[in-house]
Amino acid sequence: MLDVPVLVLADLDAAGAPTGPALELVSAARALTSGEVIALVLADPDRAAAASPSLSGCGTGRVLAAGPATAVVAAGAADAVLAAVGAHAPGVVLVTSDYRGKEVAGRAVVLLGSACASDVADLEIVGDELRASKLVLSGSWTTTLAVAPSTGRAPVVAVRPGAVEAAEVPAPSPAPVEPLEVELSAEAAAVTLVSSEQAALAAGPDLVEARTVVVGGRGVDGDFDLVRSVAEPLGAAVGATRVACDEGWIERSAQVGQTGVSIAPRLYIGLGVSGAVHHTSGIQGAGAIVAVCDDSEAPIFEIADFGVVGDVTQVVPQLVEELERLRS
Repeated sequence: MLDVPVLVLADLDAAGAPTGPALELVSAARALTSGEVIALVLADPDRAAAASPSLSGCGTGRVLAAGPATAVVAAGAADAVLAAVGAHAPGVVLVTSDYRGKEVAGRAVVLLGSACASDVADLEIVGDELRASKLVLSGSWTTTLAVAPSTGRAPVVAVRPGAVEAAEVPAPSPAPVEPLEVELSAEAAAVTLVSSEQAALAAGPDLVEARTVVVGGRGVDGDFDLVRSVAEPLGAAVGATRVACDEGWIERSAQVGQTGVSIAPRLYIGLGVSGAVHHTSGIQGAGAIVAVCDDSEAPIFEIADFGVVGDVTQVVPQLVEELERLRS
């Protein structure tokens, strides 16, 4: 294990609670080091204090409150990371590998003169190196990068949501919260936030964070009520292939794949999904894949753990009936 602090950029949701990926990052950091795990929160001290019990429960020993001004744009968040690195000298910085986290990581490492690894699915310590593994070329290869921790120029590693299971640890009391002074760069200060509006979610939990995802493809022929009938009893998020979104059957935010979002649920259920490579490249991190498709030669069956060859309009009602029976 490392013997230096690890800094985690912990995002908060609209209610002020740490997001699922934030808690996963804390657990990942705790497994990497015998030193302190420091959570950096882009909020005022009161809001950070409210989030501290959850962060402490996954292994955080200290919470830094950088102030809400740093959360406006990625450049401000990067300024907060630089300030935290300068004040506490962590060996590694972990961020969530989403569109914003990767932008923060890219800017931070340029200013730090350090290294960056993104879309990481697995982390381990080998000797005095941090090994970061990721899937590339639509999941056909696994690439492992060796990152040397440095307390002066900490590398930044962007970890895919769902890659690590958040695990609780005994915490005698919430971690103390410390204000962090951050001087915003000219680039961050030059941007004014005019408005911010969260896009409508497809249904249920957040698609990237969900542990179970039900995806509808061309085979559902626009009937996403059929998809939701499976998702709702499972507490699953609803996703879609590019074709389904192109047809206007569901909003674009539900698209999973190379040109959509990448997901790593514990359970993926594809309904009427053929398994084109531009879709399956976005589900390579799934734990178990279940597919229902009427084409026995569909590529999805090559990667599925359990497959049903059949018409989704006939198979799904039977599945829903069985789920209802199991719940009763």
